[in-house]
Amino acid sequence: MRDRAPLPADPSLCPPLPPTTSARFDAGCVALGLGDLPPGARDGILGHLRLLLAWTAAVNLTAIRDPDAAVTGHLLDSLAAVPLLRQAGVRRFLDLGSGGGYPGLLLALALPADAALLVDSIAKKAAFLRVAATAAGVAERVAVAAVRAEALAADRRERERWPAVTVRAVAPLPDLVELAFPLLVPGGLLLAWKRAGLGDERARALPAIAALGGGSVEIVPFPAPLPAPLAGLEDHVLVAIRKEGRTGGGWPRPPAERKRRPW
Repeated sequence: MRDRAPLPADPSLCPPLPPTTSARFDAGCVALGLGDLPPGARDGILGHLRLLLAWTAAVNLTAIRDPDAAVTGHLLDSLAAVPLLRQAGVRRFLDLGSGGGYPGLLLALALPADAALLVDSIAKKAAFLRVAATAAGVAERVAVAAVRAEALAADRRERERWPAVTVRAVAPLPDLVELAFPLLVPGGLLLAWKRAGLGDERARALPAIAALGGGSVEIVPFPAPLPAPLAGLEDHVLVAIRKEGRTGGGWPRPPAERKRRPW
């Protein structure tokens, strides 16, 4: 690994995307009602994909290696939350388990966000996120933290600071509530990417919501019927949980206790 060539920091030095990829992205944005992306957001998002695919050859950041499949499975899936976040007036958010930057970096570009914190406890992923934020030109408003959510919630500077917490493909809803609510201001929004058929998982999350401040749950489906660029996301939904009150001390519990005493 020490003899490996340096990984690229400039998307323009990465292999170009096929023409079908950018066409698929543009059509998908129109389908999501996002034909009004801020200046530079489109280039930043597609440049980030080039960077991600180049890094993934050496550092496993995504299982999706095909650019067209990544447009649907990563880019459009992430951007589906933008209309909801805009409607809620969200301009500052924390993204838990950011991985390769989906959804956090894309949301920061597309909203656009005034401030975002991308959180991933794996150092190599956090390193990529810093490079990607710089390459996209948003490093001054997008910070990266290589830390577990439990440690972040114990930091008085971060606790109950954020108007929104986003999280995609990380954990069951009860765990997400326990990890995210201590970071949300009262009235803040937890937005989770999930699949339809959430009855049992939603029911198990209700005691966690009640214990950590109370709140309401809304299941937001993707646009239907789905146009071609979104094919494959038919069962994807967004779970919007609005926190009502303050979260008491002692939350979240350590991982071992959460495993021993799940909701």
